[in-house]
Amino acid sequence: MPSIVVVGSYNQDFVWRVAKLPAPGETQLGIFSTGPGGKGFNQAVAAHRMHDGVVFVGARGDDAPGEEAVRTAQRFGLESIWQITTAAATGTAAVLVDKRSQNLIAVAPGANAQLAPEFIAQHAALIEAARVLLVQCEVQPSASARALALARSAGVCTVFNPAPVHLDLISELLDLADILTPNESEFSSLLLATRSTSVMVNSLAQLDDASLHALCRKLHHSTVVLTLGASGAFVSHAEDGLRGDVLACYRVAAELANPIDTTGAGDAFNGGLAAALAASTAHTPFEHSVRHAGRVAALSVEKAGAANAMPSRQELVDRFGL
Repeated sequence: MPSIVVVGSYNQDFVWRVAKLPAPGETQLGIFSTGPGGKGFNQAVAAHRMHDGVVFVGARGDDAPGEEAVRTAQRFGLESIWQITTAAATGTAAVLVDKRSQNLIAVAPGANAQLAPEFIAQHAALIEAARVLLVQCEVQPSASARALALARSAGVCTVFNPAPVHLDLISELLDLADILTPNESEFSSLLLATRSTSVMVNSLAQLDDASLHALCRKLHHSTVVLTLGASGAFVSHAEDGLRGDVLACYRVAAELANPIDTTGAGDAFNGGLAAALAASTAHTPFEHSVRHAGRVAALSVEKAGAANAMPSRQELVDRFGL
């Protein structure tokens, strides 16, 4: 049985590298490539390259990109379980990346939006036997909710990456998550949607720890890991759930990196976090898992692509001497 189950999306990424991101109505010449992506698949690959025993559960169309998804998972050595639908095409994403490694992304969910809670329930034993379940917002929300509920009932650690923010069933998804991992824009959107609290996205990293901690406690009942890009991550625990840490809130600095493409950085972080949590013991401070996740993310931005950019365990050892 796996120690990590990732329920999420697969997209075939179509990527254009351009000198600068085009303005509305502007045409830019670029260099084209295509490869595997989707938040769920990226995170599963990141976790798999750090830790044995990862299974990805997702949906694909009965089409050429869907067949490529199967071949890609096999090539990566990632065990995958697919719901195949004829009602929608395999998910796709259009990605533009400029010379500063900034990106714009548009996603057509396709089969991802068809992932059914009934299909998830068919694999309940897999989820219930895992140590960590990781879900996002790029598939049918009811499928993510079913997976979280199955994991919660079995005492499995549940990690919810609310990306991209989707408000269907959001209160249920938040309630079922042990660990919430938003970035700045997702955090701001969730606060506004669920607590009617408005915060400026670009000001979050500059807030003092007490203010950030208060906002996290307002949003979520358990642990929040707020990713802040180049400013690292902020961790906020409930007072009665420190997960081996000494402090209820603290910052973890970002690792130095030479960015080429930041497209999958958040996914690398989440996959790395899941891998570290699955490998941890009852005495391992949660901070160690967050630091590990940041290192995986740092290495991922030094390569082009999404799933293809996820670093190996050996690359992590070579850079950080783990």
